[in-house]
Amino acid sequence: MNIGTLAKRSGVPAKTIRYYESVDLIESPARSENGYRVYDEEAVRTLSFIRKSRELGFPLEEVRSLLGLWQNKQRSSGEVRALAQSRIQDIDSRINELQRLRDELGHLVHACHGDHRPECPILEALEPHTERTSK
Repeated sequence: MNIGTLAKRSGVPAKTIRYYESVDLIESPARSENGYRVYDEEAVRTLSFIRKSRELGFPLEEVRSLLGLWQNKQRSSGEVRALAQSRIQDIDSRINELQRLRDELGHLVHACHGDHRPECPILEALEPHTERTSK
């Protein structure tokens, strides 16, 4: 199949497929006589695996590790579990940071009158504060 068909079947855009090839995340495919890439069913499975891994938030290097584990039938499920637990910790950290940002912004919105007055605590909080030097 060509790259367009692979993209449709795997849910991964053609540009991303080319990128994954360039960083050796997936193998470069065989080429037809006219130079077009020719993919097989295994490429669909591999790209679908990568897409789902990325949807779960795994960065490319961890996807590379997961791919290796997926392809290694002698793998230890403990390695896979450790990667997933690490991802959960990263997600929890991001959730905590986003909650902190939401709370801070919520306080600013609550403090803003939102009327015709020019005073706005939101803009004041965004304003850079520079130290004044005395001469």
